[in-house]
Amino acid sequence: MPLRQTLLYMSRQPALRRMVETSFASRALAHRFVAGATLKEALTVCRRIRGEGISATLDYLGENVTSLDQATACRDTYLRVLGAMREAGLEPNVSLKLTQFGLDLSEADCEANVAALVRTAAGMGGFVRIDMESSAYTDRTLGIVSRLHAKYGACGTVIQSYLRRSERDIAALIPQKLRVRLCKGAYLEPPEVAFEAKQEVDQSYFRLACTLLQEAHYPAIATHDERMIQKVQQFAAENRIARDQFEFQMLYGIRRDLQSKLVAEGYRLRLYIPFGEAWYPYFMRRLAERPANLLFLIRNLLHD
Repeated sequence: MPLRQTLLYMSRQPALRRMVETSFASRALAHRFVAGATLKEALTVCRRIRGEGISATLDYLGENVTSLDQATACRDTYLRVLGAMREAGLEPNVSLKLTQFGLDLSEADCEANVAALVRTAAGMGGFVRIDMESSAYTDRTLGIVSRLHAKYGACGTVIQSYLRRSERDIAALIPQKLRVRLCKGAYLEPPEVAFEAKQEVDQSYFRLACTLLQEAHYPAIATHDERMIQKVQQFAAENRIARDQFEFQMLYGIRRDLQSKLVAEGYRLRLYIPFGEAWYPYFMRRLAERPANLLFLIRNLLHD
């Protein structure tokens, strides 16, 4: 089994997850990429990076709840996160997964839960990023995001460049002035749904990034690929796209050298900062996103 598929398979194994999440050594390693188990720890990270000129979006880790009570509890946690960010003098900005909010159980209840969050964010000048999960959720995710954006504003979504459908999805989102974060994608998909070759994924990413930069409302270019970042910078400069018309986004704990460089060059940068106890699936998907990430992780630990 190829390395990527192996890591994704491991991310879905409950017994392995319990073993890893309770291991001191594993928790110490994950701390590099997860802000902590508590909101207090996450806010401390947000304040620190703000001092470095970097913005934050907080993600309370968890997905695929098994009851509507759990979904409601997740909604309430996110409401507390928004309030705590505002009280700390931070921009109230969060990212979430719809399966945390009950999408597997009831689309209507899920949408109501997220609506409460988006409505609250809109009232305090905040923002809710609704993450994209596997392709089985794409249509429902885009439907919910579009309806909530039309009603409240204050929310956006994520498009994955490895999905073959993404060009059509972006074309539908642009007229709505709905903010899009572009990433490459980190779920295991069949070849009829997603590009498999890295070259195809990269070509799709750059093509979609150019479209978003030219036509969309404040897109987020989410990548740690330095060559891709340079291509985006060159395209923006050649097409006179101002640096305040978009932002780069990266994951907490990855390529801190590149983060500092982007800020020093005057680009806007936002870090995706996860916190909470349920860090294992997130961590494994980050490793699986690119097979080179394992080596990349080791280099980060040794040299950064």
